[in-house]
Amino acid sequence: MSDVQFTGTQRPITALQLRELCVKRNAPALLRIAVQYATILATGWLIYLATTAQAWLWLLPLIVAQAYFIGFQFMAVHETAHKTAFRTRWINAVVGQTSGLLIMLPYEYYTLFHWDHHRYTQDEARDPELLFKAVPRGWLARAFTFTGITQVLKRFQLMARHAITGKVTAPWIPEPKRGLVVTEARLYLLAYAVLLAGTLLLQTAVLLWAWLLPLFVGQLMLRPYLLSEHTGCATTASAFENTRTTYTNAAMHWFAWNMPYHAEHHAYPSVPFHALPKLNALIDRHILHKGNGYRRVVREVWDHLRDRAAAQAAAQAAVQSGSNTESTSARA
Repeated sequence: MSDVQFTGTQRPITALQLRELCVKRNAPALLRIAVQYATILATGWLIYLATTAQAWLWLLPLIVAQAYFIGFQFMAVHETAHKTAFRTRWINAVVGQTSGLLIMLPYEYYTLFHWDHHRYTQDEARDPELLFKAVPRGWLARAFTFTGITQVLKRFQLMARHAITGKVTAPWIPEPKRGLVVTEARLYLLAYAVLLAGTLLLQTAVLLWAWLLPLFVGQLMLRPYLLSEHTGCATTASAFENTRTTYTNAAMHWFAWNMPYHAEHHAYPSVPFHALPKLNALIDRHILHKGNGYRRVVREVWDHLRDRAAAQAAAQAAVQSGSNTESTSARA
């Protein structure tokens, strides 16, 4: 993914600065993913103990915490898909597949999907993140969009279809990669079948409490975050205009792999996550959309979707009114 999206007649940073920022390292990501995996395992163990002891008052906060930890493993998949998380290429694949398996998002498939998202960001005709999105009508539909539940169900359904039919039709998957996507989907389903068989054999519900339930609850936290990345931004080709950076706390930066610096990431996708704070210091003044905390940004996204739905409804009403007028005139 090339670093070509910038505004104005002068590049915001020099070629030398970019080269220094693009240096890949193993240590920062190894530390981060080790802590995140350990946190998930430790919380899962505490959930198991709570269910065994029927300590239900402890179970709810543990599930909420686990939901956040598992939901934001999406960011590990995202960063390794760019092959910038680790200097050693095969470690990117191992971590990407592990986290992808955890959140039911096949890593190789997502890598190809995400490539087109970067190439065609905010292009309603070609950005795969926009192709199947309808503007939600009404507050209930809008609220359901923010749950993210359909995203998990749809990607599992797509994975199953790839595995069972052996066919891949998505336009962002090139022909030479389609066999790989099918094989990957089949291996994921095999892994899930083994886990299910083990659960039934051992007669335990630990995977339900410590993994599956938190996976779905985690979408309530992840989806609003993801909607904040581009919703309400411009539809130009410039990353400084079509992507939002949100200033937030250290915990969010840790679990989101610094992706709140999202305009920086889209402008220079070859810059590893650990260098994004330095990049932000250099190009902040060029970024059009900047949010101050996710609570405020999510409200802005909500208002934007509400206003778009109202505008579309008004436009459709005007078209319908015009059609009715023409029909009346024709009968007269």
